[in-house]
Amino acid sequence: MSHKQTVQDFLHLAFNEKQPEAAVEKYLGEPYTQHNPSVPDGRAGAVVALTGFVRQFPELSLEIRRVVAEGDLVVTHSLMKLSPTDRGSAVADVFRLDGDRIVEHWDVLQQVPESSANGNAMV
Repeated sequence: MSHKQTVQDFLHLAFNEKQPEAAVEKYLGEPYTQHNPSVPDGRAGAVVALTGFVRQFPELSLEIRRVVAEGDLVVTHSLMKLSPTDRGSAVADVFRLDGDRIVEHWDVLQQVPESSANGNAMV
């Protein structure tokens, strides 16, 4: 399986299928380094954070629009919606893999505004 596919499968299982514990078990390695300041390092921290998030937003959806990979890094550019009526947030995730496991993660999120000065979509 390619690094791109591993990351896409992880995100789909965790967010769209609402199975974060299974996603962590199947796709995250140890040690797992997290750069989001709200989430502790390690697989256990990822399970707690992801489980809490999908429970808080049961209608959550993540639509991956772009995937770029180079070496051991994979970047996704996605639209995350907390509910069907939510405009959503543009999300850029960066993952580092070791073998077939995700071992490091960075993310940047920005809410999609009602209007844009340039008329271009964010995702």
